[in-house]
Amino acid sequence: MPITVWGLAIAQALLASGNILLVSVSALIGQQLAEQAWQITLPVACQFAGLIAATLPAAHLMQRLGRKAGFVLGNLFGLLGAWVALQGLLSTSLGLFAAGTFLTGIAIGVGQQYRFAALEACDSGQHARAISLVMAGGILAAVIGPNLAVWSQGWHDDSAYAGAFYGLLGLYVVALLLILLLPLPAAIPLQPGERVRSYGELFRQPLLLAAVASGMIGYGIMVLLMTATPLAMDGHHHDFPATAMVIQWHVLGMFVPSFFTGRLIRRFGTRNVILWGCGALLLSVAVNLSGTGFWHYWWGLLWLGVGWNFTFIGATHLLTFSYRPAEKARVQGINEFLVFSAAALGSLFAGQGVVLLGWSGLNLFAVPWILLVLMLIWRLNTREPVAA
Repeated sequence: MPITVWGLAIAQALLASGNILLVSVSALIGQQLAEQAWQITLPVACQFAGLIAATLPAAHLMQRLGRKAGFVLGNLFGLLGAWVALQGLLSTSLGLFAAGTFLTGIAIGVGQQYRFAALEACDSGQHARAISLVMAGGILAAVIGPNLAVWSQGWHDDSAYAGAFYGLLGLYVVALLLILLLPLPAAIPLQPGERVRSYGELFRQPLLLAAVASGMIGYGIMVLLMTATPLAMDGHHHDFPATAMVIQWHVLGMFVPSFFTGRLIRRFGTRNVILWGCGALLLSVAVNLSGTGFWHYWWGLLWLGVGWNFTFIGATHLLTFSYRPAEKARVQGINEFLVFSAAALGSLFAGQGVVLLGWSGLNLFAVPWILLVLMLIWRLNTREPVAA
């Protein structure tokens, strides 16, 4: 595997570590700074808004200027966002802190292109493994992010959480230096007269529709049930250490399979791996519906993580067969926009969903969406698709 792919995997790990670090402290800081209850999750909402806002512009910018320029700009947004959020925290300004999380959200949105950049750094036969390797960086993030949130609590005398943003600044500095050193592919200019299909034409392809739906629903359902789990476990009288262990194993279920997902795709085909992902998501729902003991949550969330891994990595690989080189930015950008909009909706609906539907009702709500992906993928040609 080329060194560029390994470098992007490390960059992804640093990005995901910063994301987990933010998730660990943003709501707690919001609780400190908010004057009204609805403002507590404003910083988290602003982070998602920044991520979604960056997806389309980032893809088009990189097609015009190249991956290196785009990733450098993204990390600069991350550095600026961490500094602004720190100033908001120290000055007890919720608005300034939320502005900082919006800017870091932009950096996270730009960083979602790491897995696409990995495809350009290797031969087509290595694409599935390259995507898997970059996503495997999440394993390192699962260790660095939460621990950095704990270790940094003593780094600043005035605030227990200020140290986390010094840590975040450090992560973005290291990622910036790494990106500057990596031999990333240059921008490929469009050929004169080369036609780019409209979104309507592109989405009339069953393959593209299935790929985007797999990414959206796999990610959206994962975020929905993962975010609701702590609330459901608290409602069923599980203590916080038990909840933390369930979430930790869920994160491992999300990223550990990345070490072999690429090989499974190469051996059995992208279509089959996504179908197995749908099966894992349905198995997660079945376990969640079977009881509310600790091991029900543990196994349910573990299978939820595996299902996300297979559907998300499979969808990313499937997407690459749906566009011509000149259409890369258009398709990758709209895919990221739709996938992370679905994730944001899942996160926002999770709390209200537990209240309105209950834990069992929320799981049943997920079933038709998973079956929709299963149907769209099943209808594709059984042979592996060829590049557009």
